Amino acid sequence: MTRPWIVPTLMVFGGSALAAGLILRGSPGAAVALLAVFVLLAGANSPLIFPRSIGTQEARRRSAADGGPVIFWRPGCTYCLRLRIRLGRAAHRAHWVDIWRDPAGAAVVREANGGDETVPTVLVAGRPHVNPDPAWVRERLPSSR
Repeated sequence: MTRPWIVPTLMVFGGSALAAGLILRGSPGAAVALLAVFVLLAGANSPLIFPRSIGTQEARRRSAADGGPVIFWRPGCTYCLRLRIRLGRAAHRAHWVDIWRDPAGAAVVREANGGDETVPTVLVAGRPHVNPDPAWVRERLPSSR
């Protein structure tokens, strides 16, 4: 459960250390700006920006009911972040599975990618698509949920 928070935590601590160094050199304004950048990067790489993750079985059940894609992701993945941002407010119409929290999801991703945990992997109608174009995923979202 703590694994998804390692990168954001390191970003905040690293930014804090750099900001402290700038303060000691007499640049408090630059320190605040630098710390703000690191906090924003930490937020973007945290699980907080993504819709609530569910388990693989539940995601597949919901997908079968409403036709929405199942998106396998992990915190810290820049391609997952790109997909999430490009989907915008429509992202909640997909079913998100964090492979670091769900071993069954990680197994699905490994099976689809020849043993690699390449994310985002998107299941649409039971077929896996690795790192698809966000516009393509948006077209496959159900109209409302």
